Amino acid sequence: MADLEQGEERRFGEFVVVRRHGYVAELVLDRPKAMNAVSTAMARSLAGACEALAADPDVRVAVLTSTHERAFCVGADLKERNSFTDAELVRQRPVARAAYTGVLELPMPAVAAVHGFALGGGFELALSCDLIVADRTAVVGLPEVSVGVIPGGGGTQLLPRRIGSARAAELIFSARRVAAVEARELGLVDVLVDAGRDREEALALASRIAGNSPVGLRAAKRALRLGHGLDIRAGLEVEDAAWRSVAFSGDRAEGVAAFNEKRTPEWPGA
Repeated sequence: MADLEQGEERRFGEFVVVRRHGYVAELVLDRPKAMNAVSTAMARSLAGACEALAADPDVRVAVLTSTHERAFCVGADLKERNSFTDAELVRQRPVARAAYTGVLELPMPAVAAVHGFALGGGFELALSCDLIVADRTAVVGLPEVSVGVIPGGGGTQLLPRRIGSARAAELIFSARRVAAVEARELGLVDVLVDAGRDREEALALASRIAGNSPVGLRAAKRALRLGHGLDIRAGLEVEDAAWRSVAFSGDRAEGVAAFNEKRTPEWPGA
């Protein structure tokens, strides 16, 4: 990954592409014939791409996007699932989980760019990111109980952390789809933009974030993620550990020096 230059791309299997935009990596869902439904092959590719991104110290921010005009991702590939025996479904489960946890555990900030349908596992991929930019065509939801299952890509845990237990229960139990404006009002997405501008705005946001210390960004993400849900004393200990991991870094020294010298920092990233 580190050898990718500006504008270059690397394909992971048939359905996932990573493109570099300076310090920003664009993680592209590219299965347009199936509206990016997550098949077993696509799940493996997504997990592999996330593993490569996580190991690349030059990536400061990741942006999850889609090549389909009318969908971010419609969730699990139910046509494929319909052909599975029970034993095959059991074997496929770790593969599917690895795709979702791959996005969730990216060590750098991650931004989802959502348009059109982001349903089931598709919305869970977005929820696995730190921020969600959606355009006005977006329709999100976790409709799994309507087909006899439950959200299995983190939805029952990630959604209540975003919007609270009661609202999450209503959305999951009703299986209803939520259009963009209401999704923003409920906090299901963070930034609402005009139709067709989700990718552009998400990449612009990522570029602004990437101007900050890469060491600081990763430590701040750890503190936010690990501290969530803890009591205040435990949370402050998590924060202190994250602070100590950056306090004596080259980035901290460069940031303080640049501030005092009134110049733009040149982050060493260590």
